[in-house]
Amino acid sequence: MTRLTDYGIVLLTYFARDTDRTMHNARDIARAARLPLPTVNKILKALTRKGLLLSHRGVKGGYSLARRPEEISMADIITATEGPVAITQCTVSLPGNCAQEFSCPIHLNWQKINDAIRQALESVNLSEMARPVPFVPPKPASTTRIQGGTRVS
Repeated sequence: MTRLTDYGIVLLTYFARDTDRTMHNARDIARAARLPLPTVNKILKALTRKGLLLSHRGVKGGYSLARRPEEISMADIITATEGPVAITQCTVSLPGNCAQEFSCPIHLNWQKINDAIRQALESVNLSEMARPVPFVPPKPASTTRIQGGTRVS
């Protein structure tokens, strides 16, 4: 996944958190996401072209989600920004991408892995991504040591 796709998901979660579904301009979004305005403009235009955002012109214009956050999966976003989800060229589902496709002994296994990844991405929607996950600090490593033949924790 590219950095622009990652940023695109961050920007889309900004929209998803807005329960009023108001329009937002690129400058405010860039400021909130702490990303450069030219990068944000590029991403917003790409997401609009792919149908995930709506662009509204005018003085009070801006961008808004094209669908409800619950209806936009991570697979939708990644496909919109990068093309089909594919861990290898032969898993793109376009026959002929690889000359070895039909004689490859691992093609079906790659397809199985790719399908699992795609299903996982389809099972997580933008609404879920927009919800903060509480931070759980990792448990400290065990400090068990042996001292004089006896275990000490």
